Amino acid sequence: MLTFKHTNIFFSVVLLTLLVSSRFMHVPLFVYPMVLFIYSLIVFYGCYYIASDFFMKIHCKAVTGEKVIAISFDDGPVKEHTPKVLEILKQHNAPAAFFFIGNRVAGNEKLLQQVIDEGHLVGNHSYSHHTWFDLFSTSKVIADMKLMDETMKAVTGLKPRLFRPPYGVMNPNIKQAIVKGEYIPVGWSVRSFDTVEKDGNKLLQKMTAAIEPGAVFLFHDSGKQTISILPAFLKKVLENGYQIVALDKMLHLQPYA
Repeated sequence: MLTFKHTNIFFSVVLLTLLVSSRFMHVPLFVYPMVLFIYSLIVFYGCYYIASDFFMKIHCKAVTGEKVIAISFDDGPVKEHTPKVLEILKQHNAPAAFFFIGNRVAGNEKLLQQVIDEGHLVGNHSYSHHTWFDLFSTSKVIADMKLMDETMKAVTGLKPRLFRPPYGVMNPNIKQAIVKGEYIPVGWSVRSFDTVEKDGNKLLQKMTAAIEPGAVFLFHDSGKQTISILPAFLKKVLENGYQIVALDKMLHLQPYA
């Protein structure tokens, strides 16, 4: 299995072999930057492809033959859009997981509580969702995550255990923060890119084509595009004979501490 640990061991052996070989034969200098480049590509893949399990096991999909899926929303709560998402979910009797940003809770406390009261799950998506979150030190990542915990607990009395890293980026510092904070990392198997896709029909077609047993869909409750296609998507899921189930139930996870 391709992991950060295995990759480091392999390239350490390669580098050592090259250094030893250079004592007995000519090794072109360009070989070293080429090895570094290949190593960097692999690490980049591990950082930005959340389902790679490169740094640690991340729950992105259920292994099942049952016709069930789970849906999730990132980047809320948003006063203009989250209530509309909740109304659509209620109309279709569909549970969802919301990975909320802590600094967006202020002024939306009632909305956060509504999400819980209506039977949905709320996970930690960091407090700041800072652009450079993946460059934070481990201690700074933990502090950011804990601040989201405290913010949510002050409103709902619940402390989230499920954590979805901002932008889906993983690295050694974030891994250590997850381990030290005893969080459960959660990703997705189908990413909508609904914050950038402007064509609703294309977005709907893409998402419905990805329906398969155990899939975890990622949407955002921070924009209009999701709201425009969500009813049709949920209808299509049901028409295909699938059930929409709670993410924590489908993945067999404990959502709160």
